[in-house]
Amino acid sequence: MGPEGPLRRFVEARQLTSMILWGPAGTGKTTLARIVASSAGYSSESLSAVNGGVKDVREALSRARERLGERGQRTVLFIDEVHRFNKAQQDLLLPATETGEIVLIGATTENPYFEVNAALMSRSTLWRLRSLGEDDIAVLARRGAQLRGVALGDEVLAAITASADGDARAALTTLDTAIILARAKNNDAPVVTTGDVALARDGRLYHQSRDTHYDQVSALIKSVRGSDPDAALYWLVTLLESGESARFLARRLVILASEDVGLADPTGILVAESCARAVEFVGLPEARLTLAHATLALALAPKSNSVTRALGAATAAVQAGGLVEVPDHLRDAHYSGAGEMGFGHGYAYPHDYPGGWVDQSYLPAPLVGSHFYEPSAYGRERATTESWRDRTSPSSPDAAEPPVE
Repeated sequence: MGPEGPLRRFVEARQLTSMILWGPAGTGKTTLARIVASSAGYSSESLSAVNGGVKDVREALSRARERLGERGQRTVLFIDEVHRFNKAQQDLLLPATETGEIVLIGATTENPYFEVNAALMSRSTLWRLRSLGEDDIAVLARRGAQLRGVALGDEVLAAITASADGDARAALTTLDTAIILARAKNNDAPVVTTGDVALARDGRLYHQSRDTHYDQVSALIKSVRGSDPDAALYWLVTLLESGESARFLARRLVILASEDVGLADPTGILVAESCARAVEFVGLPEARLTLAHATLALALAPKSNSVTRALGAATAAVQAGGLVEVPDHLRDAHYSGAGEMGFGHGYAYPHDYPGGWVDQSYLPAPLVGSHFYEPSAYGRERATTESWRDRTSPSSPDAAEPPVE
């Protein structure tokens, strides 16, 4: 979007191509589409895939053809939530984009490779928008406050940016509501406080500054890690009542499931991931139930940080060792000439051996004998690794058995 950016060049050339804007809510997809269309001199038509049908698409295409025929003016057809269009609706757009009768700009919060017609994707360029950082949200909030004749203190600004979770629309909504509350309280003198911001988020008198936000999240994580379901639930509800993003909390639980529960209960990650999906599907306030469900399940689960420790040890070994060669017996041997170079020679196929295991090395030569994974003795990890240790022990009968004929 900068002076040398590709979008700027498209606009300056007044020559747009169909595109898909993919990114989280509140990152400016609709605004960007409107600016690009108007700056390039195109007429605009807008549809929402949530409530627009085939009839609406046909009518928009008809108006676009009229403009092109009568005035030679091309049209940008902007479709919000384009992933919600069914196949018939998406197919209807193909001929018009192919002939250039319209330039399609679709906006989606879902991965378009999974949700958008492949033929439509092939006719469009994909632009990915990411969540705004807190510095970006702060700039936006200051500009919004200036337009409304309000000065924001640092603490108020921090409360707005911390609660926005990268969503510009949410930040501006919070700002507008807080200003209304402040003016009502102060006889039209717009002195906004963090209390107004908290009320603007969800009507609760909670102070949620940047420090408070991170302290409460830390308390939630440490309570789950410490297997205290009561404290974990308390901090979860505190964060929700403070207006914390449900998506943010769900992401933290997914991370925690691998970091602190790990292999002691491998189903913990499934619970957390299902929770994250449900939050997107259901939304608040009903998603509070799902967040509480996952939080309690993870708090009650046995704990192991062996995944965290193993990842750290393996990362350190890779970073210290640099580029290493794959041992010849582990190399890909499925192409012509691989056998002549000795690739794949000496590889023992585990399924040819009793128990599906054979004693052979899989690490590069400098690291043979290294151990990165050190199992804990907790939960399901104990039973799993006991079986693994028995099988890989040098005295194991499986280690010496010949292959099955």
